[in-house]
Amino acid sequence: MTNSGLRLMTEKEKRLDELFQELERTKKISIIDLANKIRQIGFHCLRCSDCCIGNDNSVVVFPSEISRVMHFTGESWLETAEPPGDGEWDLDGNFHTLEWRLKKKNCSCKYFTKDRCMIYEVRPLLCRTYPFYLDRNILSFSECRGLGGEIGIKESESLAMLLLERTIKEIEESIALIKNFINFERGPPSSKGICIVHDSRGENKIAWNFLIDPKNDEDI
Repeated sequence: MTNSGLRLMTEKEKRLDELFQELERTKKISIIDLANKIRQIGFHCLRCSDCCIGNDNSVVVFPSEISRVMHFTGESWLETAEPPGDGEWDLDGNFHTLEWRLKKKNCSCKYFTKDRCMIYEVRPLLCRTYPFYLDRNILSFSECRGLGGEIGIKESESLAMLLLERTIKEIEESIALIKNFINFERGPPSSKGICIVHDSRGENKIAWNFLIDPKNDEDI
């Protein structure tokens, strides 16, 4: 094995060790303490739909969440989710990217229409816990008009439980993704290859024509 191969293996093992340690720390977070912090910040959803629309809207979803939405809507995988547009190319002209997001339409989530969420009952954890997230186990939040609103004890505890569930799932997905990830030599952009999405299940190879929305005639 080359020295570069040994170095990459060491970096992979180091990152996995960091994630396993982070996972253990996250599992020890107190729901009560987290709920108290949420109440101190305050939150009340105003149903403004700002988090569902616009160019910045990007809902990262786990494979299990995609399957749940598919079961609810009867749609296929690629009708439900799409790969992000950020990634790297390999020497064979293939485009590599990580994980999935809910399909978008006209720059907004495709499941938002007429001031309502069409998949509200099975919406992803990111949507259920917005605008909060844990950054290295520190409670943080995104911009939202509902911040500072009144939230009750039961509601804050429920939100804290979902937030902890989401964070644990994110770490577990990252661990599985890194374990399954096969590194590749980088190359220049090309139109001859395919799109390869790396997630917790491994590599998902998709021809570009399957990522084009026939209604909008747009790709990712």
